[in-house]
Amino acid sequence: MKNNNKESIDKGKDKVENIKEVGVPNIPEMKNNIQFISIIGEVEGHNMAPGDKKATKYEHIIPILISAQQDPKIEGLFIILNTVGGDVEAGLALAELINSVDKPKVSLVLGGGHSIGVPLATSTDYYFIVPTATMTIHPIRTTGLVIGVPQTFRYFERMQERILSFILRTSGIDRNTLKELMYATDEIANDVGTILVGEEAVKYNLIDEVGGFAKALKKLNEMIESKNQ
Repeated sequence: MKNNNKESIDKGKDKVENIKEVGVPNIPEMKNNIQFISIIGEVEGHNMAPGDKKATKYEHIIPILISAQQDPKIEGLFIILNTVGGDVEAGLALAELINSVDKPKVSLVLGGGHSIGVPLATSTDYYFIVPTATMTIHPIRTTGLVIGVPQTFRYFERMQERILSFILRTSGIDRNTLKELMYATDEIANDVGTILVGEEAVKYNLIDEVGGFAKALKKLNEMIESKNQ
């Protein structure tokens, strides 16, 4: 038994020596200068999303963003979005935090960037959408019992204005167009709002460009190189 083990060890050594003699190409190390962040499903905020729903917890994203800002090795942010929306306060907080990071930032809308996903998409320096992705623009909603209707209406009105202001500040769309899309009544059955598909989001200057992952990554690398010059 000992002899067999010794033979196996000797054969292993021979193989290692043969590899050294023949030589193998060095596998290049991946550049870790970009922080990739995905916001998938529902944006979960102060209240927990149901257990059967895919959700992104905003308290998990905040430390990643803080770390990316402070880490000198991180030179850029790449935000990947496929979200149905979710908690308005949490989503807007994330959008503001992403926007305040002073490193080159790119976002890519895959599948969907709905509701509060719109300001999340426009929170970066440059934004892409794939041809088949959709973005839904609509007024904020609530469910359940509403107490104090006038006060509640004013609260939602002010919240809506905060979202509008952020989108107008970070994208190229104008206020009148954004409000028309938000309150359209012929796009969504039994509801108000507009669904934009791929190129339509670019046409309204909500998104910069139609493109996929490779195109977005190339753009981010160009922005990083330009900043480092």
